[in-house]
Amino acid sequence: MPAVTMNSPSPAIDTASEDDELMVRLQSGDRLAFPALVNKYQQALLNFFFANTRDRQLAEDLTQDTLLKLYDQAWDYLPSRRFRGWMFRVARNLLIDSVRRRTNDALVKAVQGQPDETSILDSLTSPNDDSPVQKADRSELSRAVDELLPTLPEDQRLTFTLHHFSGLSLPEVAEILEASLATTKSRLRLAREKLREELEARGFQA
Repeated sequence: MPAVTMNSPSPAIDTASEDDELMVRLQSGDRLAFPALVNKYQQALLNFFFANTRDRQLAEDLTQDTLLKLYDQAWDYLPSRRFRGWMFRVARNLLIDSVRRRTNDALVKAVQGQPDETSILDSLTSPNDDSPVQKADRSELSRAVDELLPTLPEDQRLTFTLHHFSGLSLPEVAEILEASLATTKSRLRLAREKLREELEARGFQA
């Protein structure tokens, strides 16, 4: 079995100023600004939604809805170097609204389809090569985590997926979820411990 690691992703390059510049350009009517934001954040949003719904089509729909809402509400954004937090709060609210509307809670449904294994596995493991054996092991680990994520309490799951799947810093996650940094760190620790415990029970090495 592959070893289980729950390391934080590498710190992202600070692009807050670039994001603010794009939003100012969008507010000014620059037609190239919105496609630039889409290209920059579409995959991160898709990863976040898929990690929390296990439904590829729903994740794509929610990603599109978030980007359209971002476009429609661009006039309301004040440059403050906090664009990512603002965007993911929109995403979080759309996710919650979507779950509430569905007859069967999307967060506890059985896994449907295949996840974006690259984004998930890059967050959970650090492979040294791409041998067929390691690929098979990482795929097995991915499926196990995929099944376990919906069992986490919502606040822990959102904290974990925002930090690991969308590459947000803990202060950004705290702002998005409107929680203190200490609470956010605690939620992330509990989520990691729960996942590690369940993975070990399935035979994965800690």
